[in-house]
Amino acid sequence: MSWRKDQGRTERGYHHGNLKEALLQAALGLIAEKGAAGFTFADAARMAGVSAAAPYRHFRDREELLSSIAQRGFEQFEQRLTAAWDDGRPDTVTAFERVGKAYLAFAREEPAFYNAMFESGVPVDSNPALQAASERAFNIIRAAAERLAALAPPGTPRPPAMMMALHIWSMAHGVASLFSRGDAARRKLPMSPDDLLEAEVLIYLRGLGFPTDRRPPARSAEPPPVPPEASSGSGLPPGGPWGRPK
Repeated sequence: MSWRKDQGRTERGYHHGNLKEALLQAALGLIAEKGAAGFTFADAARMAGVSAAAPYRHFRDREELLSSIAQRGFEQFEQRLTAAWDDGRPDTVTAFERVGKAYLAFAREEPAFYNAMFESGVPVDSNPALQAASERAFNIIRAAAERLAALAPPGTPRPPAMMMALHIWSMAHGVASLFSRGDAARRKLPMSPDDLLEAEVLIYLRGLGFPTDRRPPARSAEPPPVPPEASSGSGLPPGGPWGRPK
C-alpha cells in the first residue's frame, strides 16, 4: 500500500500526514490477513509506521478503531444495497434478487469490512454513528420486505415486514458467511452462492403463498389461489400465524 514503507521504515511518532486514515487502512489489512481478533492496537500502529502511542490521538482503543472500520463498512454496504434495490424497479422480486446478489458480492469482495461489521464482536450500540450506519443498511432490506409483503394475494395472511426482513437477512448472512466469503474460510458449494440464495428466497416466498412469477399476468387471469397450507385447514388459527389478513 502507498502509505507503507517496506524497507528502512522509521517510526514517525505523531508526524504523519493522515494518521487516522493510515491506521484504518493498516487495520483493514491486518483484518484481511488475520481476522478482527488477530491483531493488537500496537500492530496497527506498527503497520502504519508510527509509534505505539500515536494511535491514541484518534482512537480511544482497539475497539474504537474496529468500530470506525465497521461504520465505514456499513456505509459502503448501504450504498451497494441501495443501488441494487433501485426502488424496486422493474419489479419487486427482480429488484430483491439484485439486493441478495449485492449482499453476497460485498461479503466476497470486502471480507475485511464484512469481518469488522459482523464478526469483530464490537457492540453496534456502543457507537451511535456505527448504529445509525447499521440501521440504514438494514432498512434497505426492510423496505424491500415491505414491498414483498404487499405481494400477498387476497386472502393470504400477510406476515409482518420486519419478520420477513429478519428471515431474509438471516438467509443472506448465512450464505455469505459460509459460502461467499473472500477468504479461505468459505465452504465449497456445488452451485453458486447467488443461485443458492435465490432458491432459498423463492422457496420462502412460495411457502408464504406469494406469487413469484415475474411475467405480467393476462388481464383476464384469475387471482392466484390460496395454497392449502395457508388456509384454516392447516391447523393454524384463522388468518394464519400472523393474524387475520389486512
